[in-house]
Amino acid sequence: MNSRSKGCRAERQFRDELRAAGYTSARRGQQFAGSPDSPDVVCPELDGFHFEVKHTERGNPFEFLAQAVRDAGASKIPTVAMRRNLHPFIIVLRAEDFFAMLRNCDLDALRAKP
Repeated sequence: MNSRSKGCRAERQFRDELRAAGYTSARRGQQFAGSPDSPDVVCPELDGFHFEVKHTERGNPFEFLAQAVRDAGASKIPTVAMRRNLHPFIIVLRAEDFFAMLRNCDLDALRAKP
């Protein structure tokens, strides 16, 4: 399988994960926007995020995040969703964005989830 089709498959998988989490309007981004700085996945309900999606056995998450930072612009949170074969997606973002999200969420509600 070539890397392009592997990347497209990962984008569809992450889109489906977002939809399963209730973000039903999530869709792949490149095929609609077409520019190099458009996100891999677009989700209007999570409009403040710029999603880059990676499916790789090796790779540097710092490089992936740097790409997301370059492409996100000043108004979006650069976010990398990445996975390896036989593993779930993980999310990579800057600590400053993580802490800002923590300040704005209900931690008790997060702890209550099974």
